[in-house]
Amino acid sequence: MVDQTELRNAVLGAVVTIALSFTGFSPLFGGGTAGYLQQEPPKRGARIGAISGGLATLPIVLILVLGFVLYLGRASMFGLPGGVELAIILFVMFPLLFAWIIGLSAIGGYLGAYLAQETRSGQSGTASPERG
Repeated sequence: MVDQTELRNAVLGAVVTIALSFTGFSPLFGGGTAGYLQQEPPKRGARIGAISGGLATLPIVLILVLGFVLYLGRASMFGLPGGVELAIILFVMFPLLFAWIIGLSAIGGYLGAYLAQETRSGQSGTASPERG
């Protein structure tokens, strides 16, 4: 079960992933953002990062479904081929793409949570010198 804060951080991470999609590793940044904002141990950060990656794949799924529907309409109208190539794209390439996005987001979430944990422990361990 995902609570309100986890969902908010996962959505913010997904937005970062989509906004930085021109880079090759935007899921790392998006998952890292979600994991850092969650302020929990790294394993929980990886979970939030994976949720963020799953949310970031939703626009891709919507575009793929729309493209698939449009392609089938055109293919039947014009008699275009699409058997084996379309099956390879749908059943091999896209699941690999989704696994890549969700996996990188989980790694980013772990790293973001680790960075947040180290930042918190570093701030609490150092005392500011007294000025007098």
